[in-house]
Amino acid sequence: MTRTVARGKPVRVLFDAATIARRVDELAQEIIAKLGTDFVAIPVLKGSFVFAADLLRALHAHGAEVEVDFVMLSSYGDGRVSSGQVTIQRDIGVFVRDKKLLLIDDILESGRTLSFAKDLMAARGAKVTLCVLLDKPKRRENALSAEYVGFECPERFVVGYGMDVANCFRELPFIGVVDD
Repeated sequence: MTRTVARGKPVRVLFDAATIARRVDELAQEIIAKLGTDFVAIPVLKGSFVFAADLLRALHAHGAEVEVDFVMLSSYGDGRVSSGQVTIQRDIGVFVRDKKLLLIDDILESGRTLSFAKDLMAARGAKVTLCVLLDKPKRRENALSAEYVGFECPERFVVGYGMDVANCFRELPFIGVVDD
């Protein structure tokens, strides 16, 4: 396993940039095969922004023409442990009734945040499909699953590729674990 240093701390690389890029391209092809090329993509900010940008470019490269908006939800604040309460910090502005909607997030862990987002979009009349970069099924608190998953994630707090600890480490081009 590769190690590097970021922000003065050792970081073990779990998924390197090349591995992530290959999987994102595969996900784009899988999504288009099922959803077609015309749908609304809603990344959940902030953690998914890097994954979402790469996925949207890959979707475009494979012929998709998607409408994009963003939702910002929070349950973590500045810590490593969820508060258990999901709040909307920024809502979408697009009309989603009767549209196919791809909800994009960085990680499916407890399922609270994505369940909240999925239910919110479904209540607005969208036909919601979930795509996550990482899945931690052992941490699930409900029956939620994503139709599209990049990687199964070990039971560690991960950073990089948009994911953070107190808004740090988002810029890393890989996914890793900070060794304290």
